[in-house]
Amino acid sequence: MAPPASNAAPDAHDWSLLMAAVSTQRDRASFMRIYDHFAPRLQRYLRNLGVAESTADELVQEALLTLWRKAALFDPARASLGTWLYRVARNLYIDHVRREPHWLPIQEGLDRLDHLESARLDSQPESSFDQDLLKQAIDRLPPMQAKLVRMCYLESKSHSEISGELAMPLGSVKSSLRRAFAKLQGSMRAPR
Repeated sequence: MAPPASNAAPDAHDWSLLMAAVSTQRDRASFMRIYDHFAPRLQRYLRNLGVAESTADELVQEALLTLWRKAALFDPARASLGTWLYRVARNLYIDHVRREPHWLPIQEGLDRLDHLESARLDSQPESSFDQDLLKQAIDRLPPMQAKLVRMCYLESKSHSEISGELAMPLGSVKSSLRRAFAKLQGSMRAPR
């Protein structure tokens, strides 16, 4: 059964329930919740890679169609839904580029993309650390820093969105997040 719709961003368990509903029941409402949450984020991700807007739109549609068709292949034990979808979108982009007649000259660019993507995924909590340990580390942060981290990294809100919601200067949001992230890195690297 899919989790009830709410304004709060679904957590990993909620995404798993939604994916199970898509996989086993072909539940369109669950799919649309996933679509509404991830489509703009995938679009922004692809645009940040330098993909043209129209191509990014096509790739996002294809990525979410892949999710619909292959929902049964999603394994929440291996990756978060976000990580899985970003990887699908990235692979579709690489396939798109390789279909271009001039793809060989840009292989160096793809290699750089691999490097940048690895660095980005390594900084994502879902791919690097156990969810419980991360939650505990976030809970140990000062309350405002913890709130900012949750909004930015777990709810995927932009710095501008956070600034607007909290009526906080954009520069303060960014510097507070940098400090919080540095504390998280230090606490997650500490021996357990």
